[in-house]
Amino acid sequence: MANKLQWRFIAANLRALLTGQFSMPRGHLPPVGHRVPESFCGVGVATNPDPATDDAIIAALSDLGVKQVRLDFTYGDLDNHAARFLERLLAEGFRVMLHILQPFDAARAMPSHAAEAQWRDFLVATLDRFGPRVDIVELCSTINRKRWAGYSLEGFLSAWRIGHEEVRKRNLVLAGPSITDFEPPWTVGILDMLAREGLLPDIHTDNLFAERATEPERWDQKLLGPRLAPLLRFNLVKKARLLARLGARAGVPRMMSPAAFWTLPRIERMLPDSEQKQADYLARYMILCAASGALDRTCWGPLVCHREGLIDDGDHPYPKLERITHYASVDGSASDFRRRPAFAALSAFNRLIPGTEYLGKLNTQHEKRRLTWPNASLEIHAFRSDTRLIHAVWTTNGDVAAACDLYREADLASARYVERDGEPLAETPTLFTESPLYLVWPAETTIEIQPEAKLLPGIRIHRHQPSLTHYYLRDAQWHGMVLAHNRAEADQLISALHPDNIGAPPAKRESLRLARNAIWTIPDPREQGCLLVAKKPVKHHLHKKLLDRLKPSKARRSWSGAAELQRRGLTTANPVAWLEQRSGRDITRNWYVCEHVENAVAANALFGAIKSSSPLPEGIATDTLLHGLAAFIRKMHDRGIFFRDLSGGNILAQLRNGKIRFKLIDTARIHTFPKGLPRSKRLADLTRATHKLDTAGRTALLQHYFNRHGKPLSTGVRLRFAIYDQKARFKRWLRKTKTYGYMKR
Repeated sequence: MANKLQWRFIAANLRALLTGQFSMPRGHLPPVGHRVPESFCGVGVATNPDPATDDAIIAALSDLGVKQVRLDFTYGDLDNHAARFLERLLAEGFRVMLHILQPFDAARAMPSHAAEAQWRDFLVATLDRFGPRVDIVELCSTINRKRWAGYSLEGFLSAWRIGHEEVRKRNLVLAGPSITDFEPPWTVGILDMLAREGLLPDIHTDNLFAERATEPERWDQKLLGPRLAPLLRFNLVKKARLLARLGARAGVPRMMSPAAFWTLPRIERMLPDSEQKQADYLARYMILCAASGALDRTCWGPLVCHREGLIDDGDHPYPKLERITHYASVDGSASDFRRRPAFAALSAFNRLIPGTEYLGKLNTQHEKRRLTWPNASLEIHAFRSDTRLIHAVWTTNGDVAAACDLYREADLASARYVERDGEPLAETPTLFTESPLYLVWPAETTIEIQPEAKLLPGIRIHRHQPSLTHYYLRDAQWHGMVLAHNRAEADQLISALHPDNIGAPPAKRESLRLARNAIWTIPDPREQGCLLVAKKPVKHHLHKKLLDRLKPSKARRSWSGAAELQRRGLTTANPVAWLEQRSGRDITRNWYVCEHVENAVAANALFGAIKSSSPLPEGIATDTLLHGLAAFIRKMHDRGIFFRDLSGGNILAQLRNGKIRFKLIDTARIHTFPKGLPRSKRLADLTRATHKLDTAGRTALLQHYFNRHGKPLSTGVRLRFAIYDQKARFKRWLRKTKTYGYMKR
């Protein structure tokens, strides 16, 4: 049964709900005209017993350009490396937020007299030694996570009351209570509790994560679920603004986010380019926090950590206690340190954005259309300093916008471009992608966004491919995209593959296929003796002639499907180009070009060998083939790819030195999902993929897929496959009839 303190917590939230405090219409759009504080950017730091680690971290902070740091400090730290490092930070002139917290067991023991006495003694000793020299004192940690911090409401209030008294005695700046994530009922309940007793901090702290929304811009699907989240429109900006307003209502007008991060393992659930995505998310998160106008400071969590740090320190077991609660120590040695792309991304942001005036989000014309999940987004945010005008531009993952749709040609030509990691871009970009790009002009420049600035519809790309860049082309009749190492190579591909030059498909005997689509090989202009594969629709059934006009072209769908496979860590024939007629009047006037897959065997041929008990190429064992294919398909489904045409002919196997590598082709029908596929769609793909296998081979593959080795398949699964087999037999019979021949005309 709830006690008095818990009832007060509940009552405060009921009042907030009934008085509309949780409502913020249009709060998802950032306000205009605020100045981003010079000290906006911070980072969490720790060290270990080796003094060389102190040196390496100080050097890293110097290169990062960040002077605001947060250091966790708990029982025992007065006599170990944490105190040594704190002295070093203060001597080097860093502005330290000293985060003082109790160990889990001590927090759980509050409010016992022994636990209170120990807490007070530690605070007195720590504040007497370091208090006058630190910038801010933050108390307690992740109080809304009892399994991490150990606090009950009574225990937290007891610890806070003692801490508040000792900090106020010394006239220090007090921050807290270190709520983690966006949980406004905790903000309301805790601040109301502190206000009643005259114990409010000077700065309200909330570890404002966006990781659970996957991307910083997206609506938070944990509120009402994925389908209804767009109705509430709680993105990062709105969450920061609402928490800041709740704090101000309670009497705390200042707010900071002392720690947030994306962990690499969480990113890797869906995307392979985890370090690149971490850097993208960091830059996008920091820009949006700056745009919100709600935060005095925003900090990345741990500077050094193998799982979520800006610097990797090698492979080590993760501590039992989450680092968001207590970043206690660096596990590796200085010799293990490796700076990740996120390090450079934070450095670039810190050089460009703090100290500027925020001018607003410049593309809000299409906000009313963003009512679906996942919500594709184009972000253009403007900042101005005394010397320069800066636009930060990016899209959500996989999406892309044409530069010519956003800016006038003269404005693009006059801009200086800085990549996410701070490197200058040597040429004017043709596209904006998920990796933020900073456009810089002199401060007095006036730049207007094109009225219809928006994403390119129906196009997906795999942005993070080493040394490769996407180039967009558009002329009076055609548009499309090529993937090349540089501008010269892109121009070479555009010239060779342009519809005016690529030529008509050859005769059937010289084509790889000539039916509804023509598929043929052409010389690769980049390398003599190599081949590319071109695909072009030739004819459509009557219903397709009508329905396909409502979709992106087949070439564009093929490109986007291949890009989604690669983006999610699956292999396909590498896309090279897509081109199409801009008018769209003739739905056969589009081309998709990819690299030729050398030394590959279609899975159907391998299935035939299994049926006939013939040996497989390269001495591959049947079980090895089936296990590998099952794992490949399972990975595809787990990463949200519904192939929809997963026949054995569209699965290519490259066998070399006893190993198998699978690649998928014919990617135009792919549908994608933000999470793993439901069972029904998995089975829909599997029925097609295993149709040409014999019963024993199909059973073995499915057992590998479902991790049911040696166990029989369920009756429902076997029935579904039997129905598909009957359907396939009927279609084969139908194709031989005169009626079908008439329908194809």
